[in-house]
Amino acid sequence: MPDVPAMRRSVTWNRWSGVLFVAPYCAFFVLMLLIPLGIGIRLSMTRGDLFGIEAFVGLDNFARLFADPVFLQAVWNTFCFVLITVPAMTVIGLALALVLNRTSRLAAILRAIFFASTVLSVTVVALIWRLMLIPEGGLAAVLARAIGEQPVAFLSEQALALPAVAVTTIWWGIGLPMVLFLAALQQIPRDLYEAAALDRASKTRMLFSITLPAIRRTIALVLVVEIILQFQLFGQPHLMTGGGPNNSTRPIVLFVYETGWKQWQLGYAAAAAQVLFALIALAAMAQYYLSSRKDAA
Repeated sequence: MPDVPAMRRSVTWNRWSGVLFVAPYCAFFVLMLLIPLGIGIRLSMTRGDLFGIEAFVGLDNFARLFADPVFLQAVWNTFCFVLITVPAMTVIGLALALVLNRTSRLAAILRAIFFASTVLSVTVVALIWRLMLIPEGGLAAVLARAIGEQPVAFLSEQALALPAVAVTTIWWGIGLPMVLFLAALQQIPRDLYEAAALDRASKTRMLFSITLPAIRRTIALVLVVEIILQFQLFGQPHLMTGGGPNNSTRPIVLFVYETGWKQWQLGYAAAAAQVLFALIALAAMAQYYLSSRKDAA
């Protein structure tokens, strides 16, 4: 006869062992994410400064935000930045991965070169690109004079400053999507390409019939990750333009920083942070939903 009590103890232990296995992550998630989120939501409904909360104001801070032209401009700048950088980083990262998905030494060196910029700090990246884009002696000015054109002050022109920050960010962060796509490409069975080659399929046909369908989940992952990262734009405009000219490069995070730590309006800044959190969550969920529908189809 089987030992029923022993079997029950074994089943109970298996259940609790799973709970103990995820307990550290759950504790970290609650302490570092849920509790700060709750504190931020509470703070967003108050008026106060660094010395304490003065009064509970409910949703007044949010009403002020959506009537504040500076905040609305920051939201617009952030959306424009995301629309510029996320598709560009996805397409360029995929193109680099396709080209460098080789076993040669040259491909390995080029992969290291393209990934090297990712490990630089935002301060170094901003300094490099400010020196490149200054109209007096920068690399962009030298190239413009070499072709007989006048240098352009990219960071001082309202229409060019945000695209300049976007190009800086693409150069800085292109290594991450490239590495993710490389990892996905290396998981595709080579037999599929050999069979397609026997059927005389072109490289374009292989790309759209084998490669892209096989890495569609990685494409969705890259899009979601980049959306979350680029919505949090802060260091580049803070160091390169200060949010100018004329608020044309001020993102939401920079608005939160200036409102909270320069103007000491912590409740107002917390309300702006909650709006940013909602925008990131909605954008990420929308991208995930669209990707899931494509997979189901």
